[in-house]
Amino acid sequence: MAKKAVALAVLLAVAKVALLPAPAMGDVCKMSNNQLMTCQPAAAATSNPTPSPSADCCSALSKADLKCLCSYKNSSWLSLYNIDPNRAMQLPAKCGLTMPANC
Repeated sequence: MAKKAVALAVLLAVAKVALLPAPAMGDVCKMSNNQLMTCQPAAAATSNPTPSPSADCCSALSKADLKCLCSYKNSSWLSLYNIDPNRAMQLPAKCGLTMPANC
């Protein structure tokens, strides 16, 4: 009986976690979720991303903490948003911004 109670408790805990919404990105590196998503089409992990970032994307990147963004370049978190890390790291240069050294 005790084993069944423990198994049920574990099952309920797993179900509860599975039903939680994915965490909102919020302010990441001084960029809101909406600002990050303006850059997604140019950094998409698809065969046909847009060739250039939008003006809104470049504006958001110009205010972002680029050194902080560098820390996400190897993060699996990017795949949740269909973002290719290599394409994402090219966006600042396409916007005329300089990435920090050692990024």
